[in-house]
Amino acid sequence: MEGSLEAPTRHTIPWQEESWYDEAALEQELRRVYDICHGCRRCFNLCDSFPILFDAVDESPNESVDDLTPGQLKAVVDACTLCDMCFMTKCPYVPPHEFDLDFPHLMLRHRAVEHRKGETSFADRELAKMTRNGRLGSMAAGLANWATKESNGFTRAIMEDVVGIDARAHVPPFMDTPLANQGPAIVPPPNPDGPAFGRKVVLYAGCHDNFNDGTPGEAAMKVLAHNGLQVRIDYPDCCGMPKFENGDLPAVASAAQRISAYFAPLIAEGWDVVPLTTSCALMLKFEWPLIEPENEQVALLSKHTFDVSEYVVRLAKDVGLTPIEAMPKAIAVHFACHARAQNMGPKAMEMLRLIPEARPALTERCSGHGGKWGIFKQNFDRAIKVGKPAARNLVKENPDIVVSECPLAGPHLRQVIAANGNEPPARIGHPIEVMAQAYGL
Repeated sequence: MEGSLEAPTRHTIPWQEESWYDEAALEQELRRVYDICHGCRRCFNLCDSFPILFDAVDESPNESVDDLTPGQLKAVVDACTLCDMCFMTKCPYVPPHEFDLDFPHLMLRHRAVEHRKGETSFADRELAKMTRNGRLGSMAAGLANWATKESNGFTRAIMEDVVGIDARAHVPPFMDTPLANQGPAIVPPPNPDGPAFGRKVVLYAGCHDNFNDGTPGEAAMKVLAHNGLQVRIDYPDCCGMPKFENGDLPAVASAAQRISAYFAPLIAEGWDVVPLTTSCALMLKFEWPLIEPENEQVALLSKHTFDVSEYVVRLAKDVGLTPIEAMPKAIAVHFACHARAQNMGPKAMEMLRLIPEARPALTERCSGHGGKWGIFKQNFDRAIKVGKPAARNLVKENPDIVVSECPLAGPHLRQVIAANGNEPPARIGHPIEVMAQAYGL
């Protein structure tokens, strides 16, 4: 039977059970799931994991998953960006269907087994240490930004040879002062005439927002304060998404425990928690509770966490917004995968429709970046290929503004737009920046 009459569910991740790391059982499950995918093929156009799988099966002696070597099984895992789109938008066999298929979390399990065996690459391990890297990069921002600039052929060639980061890939520049450190000086006071006056929100600055690009955070502060909210911005630590991608689940569980404990007293005082990055929101809302299902503070944080766009739409429905000036502009909106995976609908579109005369149009395709996955030499061309349909759709109507809810997708999409032969916009920022612009902030 295909499909299910019930809503999709996800199982908790049994990363503390020894049986989860059994390699024979893992291979058996990979072959079972790959065989179902081979027979279905609905996900052929999502990412390269599925074409790699289907081609391998089609070219095998008996056109069977049983013919695939362990190396061919792993090639499918290595092409997965953990975007979650197969689970969220395509697969008819997710739980509670009897096939019980969760492709992204199966890929995660494979990576967890590799990580436990010490097979995660040096570059993946070190790049995942986001707080350390961000602090070091900010301390030496001038030198770091000079060395990582795409036009610096000398240092980028060295980076490619030593670390494996493709010399063509955009590497985010660092800010001199992390955003959370600037917080008290740059957070506006609440507007006493704002309809949300009396409410409180803490912006959780993800690593990119805190160390690399504070523009979305500054825009969010201004928009929310203008609507009457008391705002603060905090960065207790990285949410662990890069380590999650590596399969380092003990480290992710540690981050979940520490960060949820940090926010628990604030929630008790009436603060809502709004991560500035969709990936962070996804971790806090959905992935952490699957990794730490018995942790009450993780569960509490999940219930009180809102994506930026989701939060503004929620305010508009609950109390209304401060009046917004008309902005008669066409806005191309990239619906980031980790926004879609939050199962909340296209909230960026809803938010931008609150601007009088704005004309937002949605693109529901992956950018191809996949966190740190897309910057590696072995993946960069594939990341460009996967992102081309999204890039074409974003610019086909010559919009006035292009936005994405993912801070890494924006710069990558500029590169993909150029690779498609089009002129990229000067910036692909977050939709909250357009709200700030509409308010004249």
